Amino acid sequence: MTTKSDPNDSLRAQRQSFDKIPIVDVGPLLDNSGAPSVAKDIRWAFENVGFMYVKNHGVPAQLLDDTFAQARAFFDQPLEEKMKLHMANSGVAMHGYVEFFGENADPANTKDLKECFDIGPERPILERPFFGPNQWPSTLPGFRETVFAYHEAMKDLATKLLRGIALSLDLPRDFFDSRVTDPITYQRLLRYPTQLGQVEERIIGIGAHIDYGSLTILAQDSVGGLQVMNREGVWVEGAPIIGTFVINIGELLQILTNGLYIANYHRVVNTFGRERYSIPFFIDADYDAVVQPLERYVSPSNPSRYLPVICGEHKFGRLAKTFPHLERVGLEQ
Repeated sequence: MTTKSDPNDSLRAQRQSFDKIPIVDVGPLLDNSGAPSVAKDIRWAFENVGFMYVKNHGVPAQLLDDTFAQARAFFDQPLEEKMKLHMANSGVAMHGYVEFFGENADPANTKDLKECFDIGPERPILERPFFGPNQWPSTLPGFRETVFAYHEAMKDLATKLLRGIALSLDLPRDFFDSRVTDPITYQRLLRYPTQLGQVEERIIGIGAHIDYGSLTILAQDSVGGLQVMNREGVWVEGAPIIGTFVINIGELLQILTNGLYIANYHRVVNTFGRERYSIPFFIDADYDAVVQPLERYVSPSNPSRYLPVICGEHKFGRLAKTFPHLERVGLEQ
């Protein structure tokens, strides 16, 4: 059994190919004026692409602009200032700054040319992986308030989108609610420098990977660089579209649906002559939630393809392979 997607898997021959990522208007889902139609669009997107853009999502543009401004201010600081907040300081909470090549999504093939700053649920003490104090810069006015407000707005939107995903699977609208009472959430600020000349796969913005959790909400600036793999193994551009987020699912929803929904490979290659900034938000499930294929997606002709996983252990195990500094950190719970 496996928990890794394979776009060329012959079992998925019925999937439709794609040369662009679909755009879904989620307004009728959020105001409940046309949720079934939105659910149908979500199902097509996640069965065939694993990605979609969403518009009319309700997140204020000003909050998005302010968060991007704070990201630029943070990364403009001298390296020694950023390193004071290094992720290693937070142990297994995994909150803080990560320098260039300090995380590698595809370590066997690629080094990631990016720097990032991560926060998660705010806790006064370290409780377990992903749950502990956030590290905040003391020299950037409004940074903490803005970035955490964005985290909370994304958590709210993610909860609503999960309800749409539940409907898309013909499940009760509140199916995921009991699984995200205190979920693992992960808010990143990312900066990718541009690459000029001939670019080789061994060093790109972020190497090819699939996400490990349930759902990702990505805000992009205007630069571009996101690429998503289609069934033919061709990289399809996920160009920025004003007023939208890019949404993709991760391994947990692939497991839950026994492979009906696909966690698809994606990467970032920035050759556009400008720095790229992006703000991805990840929501998984409660740390101790057990995820396994739902009975409705298991049959004699489509037997269970995945072993059950515990959400927190699964995600930490995946991330521990991508952060070199975690080789020195034990799994403290």
